[in-house]
Amino acid sequence: MSARSPLRLLGALTLTLALAVTGCGSGESGKENAGGTRVVKADNGDITIPAKPQRVIATGYAVPALIEAGAPLVGISTWARGLPLMTPEDRKTYDGLKKVAGEQAKETNYEAIANAQPDLIVIGVPAPVLGDIDVARLKTVAPVVAIGPTVPSAWRELSRRQADAAGVSAKFDDAKNKYDAKAAELKAKYQAVLPKLKLGHLGAYGEVAKGQFHHEFNGSWGTNIAQDIGANYYGEVKQKGSGSKAVAEYSSIEELTAAYAEADAITYSVKPDGSVPAPVQYVLDSELWKNLPAVKAGKTFPFRYTEAATYSSALTTLGAIDTAFAPLLAG
Repeated sequence: MSARSPLRLLGALTLTLALAVTGCGSGESGKENAGGTRVVKADNGDITIPAKPQRVIATGYAVPALIEAGAPLVGISTWARGLPLMTPEDRKTYDGLKKVAGEQAKETNYEAIANAQPDLIVIGVPAPVLGDIDVARLKTVAPVVAIGPTVPSAWRELSRRQADAAGVSAKFDDAKNKYDAKAAELKAKYQAVLPKLKLGHLGAYGEVAKGQFHHEFNGSWGTNIAQDIGANYYGEVKQKGSGSKAVAEYSSIEELTAAYAEADAITYSVKPDGSVPAPVQYVLDSELWKNLPAVKAGKTFPFRYTEAATYSSALTTLGAIDTAFAPLLAG
């Protein structure tokens, strides 16, 4: 063997290994390697996780997303706000799972998570709230993937990434397809009337004690699903912040007339049972509200289920929006 042969052999071996790694299967978020892991991009960096997780913990917004997608969950945080949107089957799953955290990030039970012996932890809280969780401590138990909400309308992409990390994209895609089909149906149903309207939305999180109301624009909780069927909410936040503050603002009640004076119609958030939350009722009782052009014209529409953050739950929201907007087609 010549002196160059070992070098040629080493080069061939290196190329073979490189091709082998490149040829491995990959998920939506990263490449799977021969060790049965892959890398996903998360709020807390590029995280190596099992290619096919078998025991998953979910918290925050990841709870409804992973329940609906059929992830192999062994523990979740409580998620009271999403209960009215769950199907009976998903509610049964939710009730049967061990609760390892509360509604707030600081209510994380680290011992309970460790006892569940997960191989993946998916944290679905906003990035600023992630600081309330001891991620380093959780990483001693299992890989931690933080994929939390940004602007309200981002639930579509976030829930997809959460499902992908847990290895359950197939069921997620099925729910998305059903939602897209229903949204297209309703868009066609209202295409002659809805796109022509300048809409305003009154949210449910005003601060009555401060004399404020919650004004939501495109991309916010009360508006983003209606946008999928042709609704458009005019205007924008005066001083944009991060997260929901980029698409909604709190204004004093004295600014109500200016906020909705141009609106042809106004939608407003109500509870899942249709009752009016106190911050909204405060505005509805105002003489300023009663004198708005849209209100005088009878063009106000209550929206239920505005907190949907998954495709399956958003189907329920679409149905509620359809019911609310039905009078538009009666005239």
